[in-house]
Amino acid sequence: MHTLGTTATRPTAARSTPATAAVVLGTLGLLTSFAVVGGLSGAAGLVTGTIALRASGRTGTGRGRAIVGLLLSLAAIAASVLAAAFLAWYANHTQECYRPDDLHQYIDCVRRNLSQH
Repeated sequence: MHTLGTTATRPTAARSTPATAAVVLGTLGLLTSFAVVGGLSGAAGLVTGTIALRASGRTGTGRGRAIVGLLLSLAAIAASVLAAAFLAWYANHTQECYRPDDLHQYIDCVRRNLSQH
């Protein structure tokens, strides 16, 4: 029996909002990690990505995006830790230069202090 007016519909692709949020947070964290604040977005992306990965086991959607979000978030955290370590090292080696009269004096002081180490 054939019915008129029926058309086959394709199922719409399911979306995983937590997985997408993890990718966005991981990307934002990576882009702002040089200013150390990216670690916070990375941590939020790590939590969101973990939630999305667990949900993908139940729903079957968003696993790839959840993994990408987790990797981006981990990279953002690592880059923020490296940036913080560099800033601490730099501040330690140039601490006597923070009272310059002008920018030229500051640059000369930094060069002297960094060339000694």
